[in-house]
Order: sequence, then structure tokens, then C-alpha cells
Amino acid sequence: MIKKILLLLFLLFPCLLAAQEPETVEIPAGSFLMGGDGEGEDFDEAPIHRVTISAPFRMSVTEVTNAQYEQFDPAHKALRGKERGLSTGDDEAVVYVSYLDAVAYCRWLSGKTGKNWRLPTEAEWEYACRAGTDSPFYTGQRLDSAMLRNQQVARNLRKVDLRVGKARPNDFGLHDMHGNVEEWCLDWYAPYGPEAVTDPRGPETGSYRVTRGGSHNTPERYLRSRNRSAALEEDAHAQIGFRVVESDTPLRFVETREKEPLYAQKVNRKKACWKRASRKPLFLEPIVFVKNPEDGTPFYRHNHQPAVTYCDNGDLLAVWFSCDNEDGREQVVLASRLRKGSQEWEKGSLFLRIADRNVTGSSLLNDGKGRLWHFNGIANSGDWQNLALSLRYSDDNGAHWSPIRLIEPEHAKRHQVVAGPIITSRGWMVQTCDAGPGGGKEGTSIHISRDGGETWADPWDGNPMPFPVENGTSGPSIAGIHGAIVELEDGSLMSVGRGIGIQGSDGKLHLPQSFSSDGGKTWTYRAMEDFLPIYGGQRVTMRRLREGPILLASFAGHPEKGESRGMTFRDPEGNEYTGYGLFVALSFDDGKTWPVRKLVTDGQHRSLAGGAWTGDFDMDATHAEPRGYLCSTQTPDGMIHLLSSRIHYRFNLPWILQGTTYEN
Repeated sequence: MIKKILLLLFLLFPCLLAAQEPETVEIPAGSFLMGGDGEGEDFDEAPIHRVTISAPFRMSVTEVTNAQYEQFDPAHKALRGKERGLSTGDDEAVVYVSYLDAVAYCRWLSGKTGKNWRLPTEAEWEYACRAGTDSPFYTGQRLDSAMLRNQQVARNLRKVDLRVGKARPNDFGLHDMHGNVEEWCLDWYAPYGPEAVTDPRGPETGSYRVTRGGSHNTPERYLRSRNRSAALEEDAHAQIGFRVVESDTPLRFVETREKEPLYAQKVNRKKACWKRASRKPLFLEPIVFVKNPEDGTPFYRHNHQPAVTYCDNGDLLAVWFSCDNEDGREQVVLASRLRKGSQEWEKGSLFLRIADRNVTGSSLLNDGKGRLWHFNGIANSGDWQNLALSLRYSDDNGAHWSPIRLIEPEHAKRHQVVAGPIITSRGWMVQTCDAGPGGGKEGTSIHISRDGGETWADPWDGNPMPFPVENGTSGPSIAGIHGAIVELEDGSLMSVGRGIGIQGSDGKLHLPQSFSSDGGKTWTYRAMEDFLPIYGGQRVTMRRLREGPILLASFAGHPEKGESRGMTFRDPEGNEYTGYGLFVALSFDDGKTWPVRKLVTDGQHRSLAGGAWTGDFDMDATHAEPRGYLCSTQTPDGMIHLLSSRIHYRFNLPWILQGTTYEN
């Protein structure tokens, strides 16, 4: 009976149990060359520098397991198997623990045992992993087959065995240093310096924490001994766990910093004095905003998915992602600034990089109160389906930004950011995101903050997007991906998407239009019979102009859809012609009709490089850019700034109205 009572007490109050110390081995003192040559996306592994570990320390033989961690946090058991059934067993590596959780476990373990437990520093981790080797892995050039756990980019994580200690250890007796799960390190992520250091632990402050070792469902190259990854310290998902060390060695902060990006240098803090909007039609020469940094900043072959805003000092700020593969972990977000009065964008510079994380989807917003907002998706690994939604802000025209925070922390669908957030008449902030990678079928989600960006909610009811979407039907998401959004005069919302078409009264497919009168909980669909649907490599933008009408920018069909190419336009003399490519349209009645449409060209012949999926194209009186990812902003002087994947177009409302019945 006494044994049963004690067992019941231990089950109800696990804190009564003695802490189960992780099994450890002693790691000897020594020195090694840390890092590598730093070529390409691995630039952060350079420079190679000598590191001395001045005293022995003890490191856990394996990653901390579910059973060990749940002595400290019994509630964590509810998270076992949360993602694809991963990590359900007592002896599997614990996941869904943030850096903050891991540090709290170390404090608890220290209190229970009277020893000094902590996370390993990045230097200790690499030294212990190498165990005297200088090859990519402690196993040589490749990993043993027993260490492989679906080592590829995985849109949907595959369930694998995360039991610890099942593959051969390194020469120090450590298991699972390559793969299984990524492991939190003590350090803030920062560049290396060239000097020799002893017992380093990175800088005192930073934006992201280091993770090491790579994980399941990740390409093998990211599991190398020297590979560096990073994550927000509050992030927790199915690919990060941790191991611990026991040591009393004093550690030394090593202060290294990222170089100040060009877009943040010498930013004018004064508020601009804007000119009055011109009544004269204006269409300025298109210019390029995507420019190679040429200073060592990562710049890849594929530059895409831009966002733009104006700054209160009169500058324009544009951002876009740069990568070799859209699902790649090398991906970064770059920025360029068009300074007030300049006719040329500056070279690109680093705006956001979280080492080895895909960061697909960015948006920028000027809230009209002196603050810029930046939204971004952050992947758990490489693929852009599994994103958390993040936010930060700037009060000095984008020169400096607040710490980035997760506002929708689950790495899941419905979080791929679309450029063009809005603030409604009620003060709500609304951000659209792709609801999934299904090419349009999963639609677009919205995320709403009613308290100035502090808290966010997705009004989705959990039901899937209906498909096919038909004229007059309703559903829980915006029709089509990449949905652009505006508020209508009655406070309801309207959005236009891509990737699907809605059949109109003429029996043909048209651009999908969605309306919501209940804050985005439900949407009613309609075919925009004036316009053709758009597909791969294309994205619309839409905004309410300062003068009142709603502006839509889209494409007159798709260059690879022969049956859906070309629309009828009128020239300034009133003559009809068939035009191809990028156009703008205006609605004066909240999206019911679009009586004004104009091809985005001044009629001059130009041969332009559109970048991304667009490629080279000719622009003339009847042809405009054939495709591109569009975004836009309108400055207080009335100029409309329309960006595609590489090109910046500039014109005003009188130019759009020129030659129409609305001209005067």
C-alpha cells in the first residue's frame, strides 16, 4: 500500500522525483581551428580561427530526451508526436522546446543537483563534435547510413525514429551530433572574428541564437560539423532540441557585429515636405530596384517577391528575397533604398537573414503615424510551406528595427506573407498570407490585429477552402493565392487572388474576387468579368488611392496560356487595341465596376530584363511586362510606385485617367 501511495504521489507531483541527470562524458581541454572557408551560402563559417577550450567539461552523451525533460516540465508530454508523430517515445530526443525552455531546464537541473548545468557554447559544440577530426563529419566525408533520417528538403516532415544513441558515437563518446535534431547553443548568432579566442561564448546581445548539428528532414550538408544555423530564441518546433554541459569554466563574450547595411546608413531623420500632387499626367522612365550588393552580401540568381513602402523622410524602401532555390535554406531578404531626390536605387544590402532558415514572404507598411512595419515568414527548415509569422517595426525610417517577434508561432500553412498589408478605418491591421502551396486551391488567409500589432488572430474556422470556387459561392478563405486586399467604404473587405479562375456569364474563366463583411471569417466569390485570371510568376497588387478610387494592377493573361492572352484597351484618342501584359485599372464604386484600364507603358520601345520568373521582354505601345510579382505604394505627392520582380514603374492618377471620360 505504501508503495502505491508513493507511486501515486510521484505521478501527481513529479517534482518529488530526484532529477535524472543526463549521462555525460568528459571532453578534454584543447584547441582547434573553428569554421571553414566560407564559400557561397556558408560565408558565415569564415574566417577560420583558433579556439582554445581551457579546461575539461562534461557534455551529455545524447540529446536530452522526452523522459528527462518532462521531469522538469510534465505538461510537455502533450506535445509528443504533435508534428507527424515525431518524438513520441521516452527515449527520443525532446522537440518543441525553445531556447528559453532549454535554459530553464538547465537552471532546474542545476538546482536539483547542485552542479552548474548549461547549454554548450557554439565553440564547445563544434570542438566536441569534431573530436579531433577536420572532415565535414566525424564519420568522414559522408554520414553513416544509420545516422540518416530523411536527409532532404521536406515540405511535409516524414516521421522518423528520433531515439538517441542508436548510431556510432564520435571519439569523445558523443552520439547524435550530426542530425537527429538541431541543438540549441548558448551563444547569440554573430559573425566570427579572425583572432584566436579562449572559451568564447559570442556577443552579449543579438537577434538569434545559434543552433548546431542539423536535423531530420534536412539535406545532409546542413549536418556538417562546422555548419551554423540560427533561430529566434522563442521558436519551438519539431526539428530543434538540445543537449547540456556541466562546467564551471568562466566564459568570455566575443564582440563581433554584422556590418551596417547600406539601406540603414546615413538615413535622413527629418520628415519630408511633400510637393502637392501634380495634375499633369506623369509617367517616368522605368528603373531597376534589384541590384547586386557587390560587397560580399549574399546575392543569388533568383530575386523575387518584393515589397515596398514610402518612408516619412521621402525615401522609398523595397525588400525582396534572394536565393538559388525558393525552398532553399540559403535564402535571405535584401533591401534597397531610393533616397529622396535620387533617380537611382542603391545597391542591395542585407535586410533579414536567419542562418539556414527559409524566409519566404515579406511585406512593408507605413502606418501613417511615423512607424514602418515589417512582416515576414520564417521556416522551421528549408521549405516555404512551414512558416511562422513574424513582425518588427522601425521608428526612424527603416534605419533600425525592433527585435523581431513571432506573432503566429506555429510553423504551418497560412503564414506565407503577401505584400500589401492595410490598416482599416477601425484601426485594425490586416496582413494577407498564402494559405498553402497548392497553386491557388488553398486560397489566401488573413491575420488581424485589433490592438496596434500586439496580438494577432486568424479568423479561419478550420474548414478547407472549397474547390472549385464558383460565382456567388462562399468559403472560409480568399479565392486564389497571393491575395491583395482593400477595405471598402462600408468597412467590409475585398481581395483579388491568383492561380484559379471563376467562370463568368460568358462561360470563360476570369480573375477571382472575394468579399467579406464579417472581418474575414467568410468570403463570397465573384468573377471579375473584365479581367483574365493570372497564374505562375504573376501576382496582383491593389490599393485605395489617396484620391479615392481603388487601383488594381494585374496582367492581361499569362504568356504561356495561349487561350487567355490579351485584353482590349483604348488609346488616348479612343481607339481600341489589344494589349498584352501589365495593366492598371480603377474602380470608383468599391470594386463593382472597373471602367478605367490602362497598359503600363508610355508607348516607347524598350528591351528590359524582368528578373525572377519574368525574364527578358520588349515593352512598346501594345506590350508591357508579361509577368512579375507586383507590389505598390503611393507617396503623399500622389505618385504611384508600382514594383514588379525587378522593375520600378512610376506614374500618377492623371496619367491613368488620360484619354478617358474621367480625365477631368
